[in-house]
Amino acid sequence: MISLIACFGVLIIGYLTYGRLVDRTFGPDDRVTPANRLTDGVDYVPMKGWRLFLVQLLNIAGTGPIFGPLMGACFGPVVFLWIVFGSVLGGAVHDYMVGMISERHDGKSIAELSGIYLGGGAKWGMRLFSVLLLLLTGTVFVNSPAALIDRLTPMQNDTQIWVVVILAYYVLATLLPIDKIIGKLYPVFGVVLIAMAAGILGGTVFGGYRVPEISLANLHPEGLPVWPYMFVTVACGAISGFHATQSPMASKCITSERQGRRIFYGAMLAESVIALIWAAGGAAFYGATGGLNSALSTLGQSGTVYDISMGMLGPVGAVLAIIGVIACPITSGDTAFRSARLILAEMFHLDQKPIKNRLLVTLPLLGVAAVLTQLDFNVLWRYFSWSNQTLAMISLWVATAYLIKAGRTRYGSLVTALPATFMSAVSLTYILMAKEGLSLGAAVAYPAGAVFAAAMFALYMCALRRGSLPWQRPDSLA
Repeated sequence: MISLIACFGVLIIGYLTYGRLVDRTFGPDDRVTPANRLTDGVDYVPMKGWRLFLVQLLNIAGTGPIFGPLMGACFGPVVFLWIVFGSVLGGAVHDYMVGMISERHDGKSIAELSGIYLGGGAKWGMRLFSVLLLLLTGTVFVNSPAALIDRLTPMQNDTQIWVVVILAYYVLATLLPIDKIIGKLYPVFGVVLIAMAAGILGGTVFGGYRVPEISLANLHPEGLPVWPYMFVTVACGAISGFHATQSPMASKCITSERQGRRIFYGAMLAESVIALIWAAGGAAFYGATGGLNSALSTLGQSGTVYDISMGMLGPVGAVLAIIGVIACPITSGDTAFRSARLILAEMFHLDQKPIKNRLLVTLPLLGVAAVLTQLDFNVLWRYFSWSNQTLAMISLWVATAYLIKAGRTRYGSLVTALPATFMSAVSLTYILMAKEGLSLGAAVAYPAGAVFAAAMFALYMCALRRGSLPWQRPDSLA
């Protein structure tokens, strides 16, 4: 329990210290934001800071900080270190920078920002990559709540009915102005999410369970190596490229740049608190990584959450926890499709104020998602996890290029370059080793990942000296 309390303390200190350093590095000012300058009543809508914080938290949360940490806890309490330091030094920096840079560029998506700071090839690659990730994300966040709702209702074995219901809701949430459904429902669901986490924490502390203390030992019962598997398994809650698709939505609604640290950096650390609670709760409830891993294998992610909630809180307290596990993925799935709509609209220069243009993009997106829901959830999750971390790596390099061009002290860009280098090694090593990748051994994957990361950092140092990337003119980012 001491380790868990210490982790909470590090997150608070990280927000007050490192978060302030990141904020100063970016340099927020009093310029008029896109929410006030480009108000359209659909996507550009000014929101109060507290409301937007909850919207951002629900946008990025989903089942990521629940399912991912539960699977990550199978490696043992070493997962606590990745959740805490990965978030403070990487994930929260990632979310803040993407959100604030987007705000400086009229709320543009991460795909368009990639084109501005990494070149035209990167823009088209990121357009395709981010839309694919959002489709996978939205689909994952259809299947998991549908399965859990089916388990809780009399209509057993009718998961497909709930898939259709959730997809129908997604159509409305993707089409309607952001303040009509998302702006009104998300603060309520935010309270549920926080209460859910508080319930699991209370059940862990007062239920007589023992939370393991931090150890560097790898306790995974199937022998999966910590590097790089744990760093991909625990995405949301540590660092997640999905957030790079969500922060630009909030950047269209923020009314002052000085709110950025609280909304972007703060929401990410709040998600990490949730991730810590579920990792600790899962480890404590099952008592050993073998028991947790067995539950995940036999009951699935949703079934394991149900098992923990019922076991710790009983029928009454579990209702709130289960509602949260249903609401969280739905509230990230709808914004996943909304982000995909906005990216495609940018690609095809479709004004999104007319509803016919929104329909033109939304209906095909949801049609593809309906097909993807027929695939195996575990396969979808594995590809989502890797593409998620790869997008985070690219987004951090975009932020690094921005800071270099902005001239934020000579080495100020290290706040993004260092986690970008780390994630470069994670992403390449994983896809070389994983069975959904090339299935190569560690003898090949480890040095290849290290060489790739070193090459990316060398490219960064070159760009730092020139003020731009080697294939760009020094003034090409102006």
